[in-house]
Amino acid sequence: MTENTQQQPVSTPELPTQYAPAEVEGKLYERWVERGYFEADAQSGKPPYTVVIPPPNVTGSLHLGHAFEHTLIDALTRRKRMQGHETLWQPGMDHAGIATQNVVERELAKEGKSRHDLGREAFTERVWRWKAESGGQISGQMRRLGDGVAWSRERFTMDEGLSRAVQTIFKRLYDDELIYRAERIINWCPRCLTAISDIEVEYQDDDGELVSIRYGEGDEAIVVATTRAETMLGDTAVAVHPEDGRYRHLVGREIELPLTGRRIPVVADEHVDPGFGTGAVKVTPAHDPNDFEIGRRHGLPNLAVMDERAVITAHGPFQGLDRLEARSAIVAALRAEGRIVAEKRPYTHSVGHCSRCKTTIEPRLSLQWWVKVGPLAKAAGDAVRDGRVRIHPQEMEKRYFDWVDNLHDWCISRQLWWGHRIPVWYGPDGEVVCVGPDEEPPSGEGWHQETDVLDTWFSSGLWPFSTLGWPERTESLAKFYPNSVLVTGYDILFFWVARMMMFGLYAMDGTPPFHTIALHGMVRDQFGKKMSKSFGNAVNPLDWMETYGSDALRFTLARGANPGVDVPIGEDWVQGSRNFANKIWNATRFALMNGATVEGPMPAHERLSAADRWILSRLNAVVAEVDAYYDDYQFAKLSDTLFHFAWDEVFDWYVELSKTTFLAGGEPAKVSARVLGEVLDVTLRLLHPVVPFVTETLWTALTGGESVVVADWPGAVAVPGAEAPGGFRDAAAEREIELVRRVVTEVRRFRSDQGLQPGQKVPARLTLGGTALAPHEGAIRQLLRLQPEGDSFHATATLPVAGAEVALDLSGAIDVDAERRRLAKDLAAAEKEKAQATAKLGNEAFLAKAPDDVVDKIRGRLARAEEAVERIGIQLANLPRG
Repeated sequence: MTENTQQQPVSTPELPTQYAPAEVEGKLYERWVERGYFEADAQSGKPPYTVVIPPPNVTGSLHLGHAFEHTLIDALTRRKRMQGHETLWQPGMDHAGIATQNVVERELAKEGKSRHDLGREAFTERVWRWKAESGGQISGQMRRLGDGVAWSRERFTMDEGLSRAVQTIFKRLYDDELIYRAERIINWCPRCLTAISDIEVEYQDDDGELVSIRYGEGDEAIVVATTRAETMLGDTAVAVHPEDGRYRHLVGREIELPLTGRRIPVVADEHVDPGFGTGAVKVTPAHDPNDFEIGRRHGLPNLAVMDERAVITAHGPFQGLDRLEARSAIVAALRAEGRIVAEKRPYTHSVGHCSRCKTTIEPRLSLQWWVKVGPLAKAAGDAVRDGRVRIHPQEMEKRYFDWVDNLHDWCISRQLWWGHRIPVWYGPDGEVVCVGPDEEPPSGEGWHQETDVLDTWFSSGLWPFSTLGWPERTESLAKFYPNSVLVTGYDILFFWVARMMMFGLYAMDGTPPFHTIALHGMVRDQFGKKMSKSFGNAVNPLDWMETYGSDALRFTLARGANPGVDVPIGEDWVQGSRNFANKIWNATRFALMNGATVEGPMPAHERLSAADRWILSRLNAVVAEVDAYYDDYQFAKLSDTLFHFAWDEVFDWYVELSKTTFLAGGEPAKVSARVLGEVLDVTLRLLHPVVPFVTETLWTALTGGESVVVADWPGAVAVPGAEAPGGFRDAAAEREIELVRRVVTEVRRFRSDQGLQPGQKVPARLTLGGTALAPHEGAIRQLLRLQPEGDSFHATATLPVAGAEVALDLSGAIDVDAERRRLAKDLAAAEKEKAQATAKLGNEAFLAKAPDDVVDKIRGRLARAEEAVERIGIQLANLPRG
């Protein structure tokens, strides 16, 4: 045990022969919650460590990406709790305006109803019922995964306290003239019937058509190209570059707009690229963001020709047509008039889609509420540039700066019923009043509240401080703000992270919401493909947890978590992690059955064997490595380090080496039992944050402690009589045991090559004199199943390794003739493969035509064949002579 860990003498309980996760995980979690291990005390004198959960949307259940993110956060907070911090992992959920409203509207559609049939109040009540059902499902999944969150502090972005925070910051921003109402071009979803922000638009390549249309006649003719022919009904100009000599004679003149009977001006604007296409562009200010800006510069009218459902409203033969129907009809009409100069079909181009319902978005002129982000975004950029906030990995900083340094004003109003209603009232004479949380709204005839609600990201942008009681200056806010770290995906760096930075700095007097932003990648399938229900590769994390246990899923996710990099995952990898949990269980069970203990002081240095000193030295090295990886958010490296130390060194080597000592009994066995107990104690505590359930069961069985959740995080293990700064290390012992491992590994490989069964015993002579291996002859023989040489010993194979010599008598152990025939057949096949690959690579005509990947494959075949020829030749040479 490390110095600060409190421990009572224990009598070792008997562990079941097999670990059954489903039988223990749920009970353990509820015990942790009942004992209050995950709660946080704002009055504690311990240093705070705060992480907010990226609030999942109440639109269903947690997916594998949530499980991944929660695993990383839980590992961080469990470790910090063990290190003595007052740790708060703040739980909660997001109301997810558009997504949640869409879900409930789809449910209503099954009943043949719409939200308008219910009315706003009844519809909102229906959504609250949906939230209660979905939220409960999410909470259950979090418990199943082992999330160590402070459940008593659970928040929801539309609960009373957070709604007060939303109204407060809206009022402050409005009074500071950072919120305003204006008519601008926005992204409009004709399906959701609401504005959506730029970052909620997903772009993908669609097949459309590019038509070139001749406007005007004779010397007034000018050709423009468009993929959205229906918008020409709203054209109010044609624009050319001021220095484009082809159109200089037309600038300032009017030309005919086909099909409309209107004449529109030709304007000169530097936005136009004279080298692209014809160098002339149609200008539709009410239906295109770039055209809107051209229109503002030239005082052009804004002519809207579509309604909110993207149906044509312009008077004429196309009125009442859907935009796509109108597109075809307008092109046909233009073709009939001889106005179509060129057509390209299909024409693949990038098209924006609503991220919620996948409908093609429509740029639309609309009166909306906006946040003036200039000063807020500058503050968010400065906080990273001056080091107050660190982005990890650092190479992600460029993406962050590219966003915040070029941020446009943020459209925050949504034409929905579910969400925070904008706290603005309009009066009968055009009055506009913004109302704070402690103010009475104006009343009387003609007064009404804004019907729009706020963008979901507006309220979730307050999450790091609204969840702690802001705008009140609560004890929790004073203790736990700012957050220590934000762990989130790089894919919402712009959606959420930038919003929190802007609002946190604004609301909290220049104090950023977190010290570090640790960005991770997205979970993908084992082939690197994005997981999606439509692709058929989506995974419900509950399925894998039920089959393999939560620890297995968590360890697989953590082991793939390199900072900022996507994480491939397959079921066979989870199965491998289940095997690791079983290995931990079986090794600890063996240790307990052989007297492994944490009772009493550590044995003095002079009483330790080389194997004891080796494993304690390696243990201290691993403690230091794991700490360094945690501090650098290198979850994959710390998990891999623990995996190989536990499996390869503790279980496969130290436990095996200890078997010989335990069989011999006496004082050395007692020493090894105490060392093994210490190593397991520290190893289980190191593993606990990532695999909490199996480590809890084993650690309490080993130590008798209350819970590993509240045990001390391990430091370096001290060895009496060999105290050293940074903990005990013994390079000589590490070299000595490494020699033992080399000998055993090489001889095991030879045995396998000769077809010997792992448990098959053979006579052997070990010549170990003059090496550090001599004291380990008994252990080497035990591990390699080597019998004493005996009187009739005849060495049929001799292996020099690590300065020693191992001679084996395989007479009678294998059928030499049969083995020689088998190896000869394998050698012939390998030589044939080598010859074929060599011939192909020597064929210049083939090399000139074959793709690089095909050539690379053949080179790989050649390398493998050459290795096989060499290996099989050595095996044949080492066979006993008849």
